[in-house]
Amino acid sequence: MEHPSVIRPEAHAEWRADRMGKATIFQSSRLLVGLNAFEPGQSHALHAHAGMDKMYQVLEGEGVFLLEGRELPMAAGDLLVAPEGIPHGVKNTGSGRLLVLAILAPAP
Repeated sequence: MEHPSVIRPEAHAEWRADRMGKATIFQSSRLLVGLNAFEPGQSHALHAHAGMDKMYQVLEGEGVFLLEGRELPMAAGDLLVAPEGIPHGVKNTGSGRLLVLAILAPAP
């Protein structure tokens, strides 16, 4: 993909039956923009990042953000920021697909 350009994230979704699909939309030494695609029931286990913050933006679907023993409901339009070192994850608890934009800074 050539940058800068207008991006329609959903056009880059990688749907997989066996596990969450991941696609990188943009990456530099300062920023990573990724896309996580979840079929119903799929999840991204609790994890944390050292030295970087992560932002999730729900593009479509519904589910829960996993945060240190809590489950926070999420739906299209919702945003969550997981600062460095805070365990976080995502689970699709809905009956349809879940598409989440993930932005990390600085890039891993």
